[in-house]
Amino acid sequence: MSTTATTDGVRVSVKPSFWPERSQPQSGQFAFTYTVSITNVGNATVQLVSRHWIITDANGRVEEVRGDGVVGKKPRLEPGEAFEYTSWAMLRTPFGTMRGSYAMERPDGQTFEAKIAEFALTMPNSLN
Repeated sequence: MSTTATTDGVRVSVKPSFWPERSQPQSGQFAFTYTVSITNVGNATVQLVSRHWIITDANGRVEEVRGDGVVGKKPRLEPGEAFEYTSWAMLRTPFGTMRGSYAMERPDGQTFEAKIAEFALTMPNSLN
């Protein structure tokens, strides 16, 4: 199930899915991919500068990830433009959640945090 959040003219949509080929449930490794679409729905240019993820597994273990850009890029989006990428995360449990934010910068140097709404990472049939 995908989630969407809009902050200051930046819409972030995320669609997660289980990645069985990279998972080893018997070893406590559950891989998930997530495709992110970042759309500038405002009227000013923005650039993604950095990311901050909060990943929580079913045992309550929290991992925070911070870094420059996304997938090695710092996309600059004019009004109406979008950028999409796919990445992945590994959990020790068959389900968990991710949420976070992207640090965005406008041409005048103003910065703000574009929210990434919390989404669930769930292995199919793990919640039965």
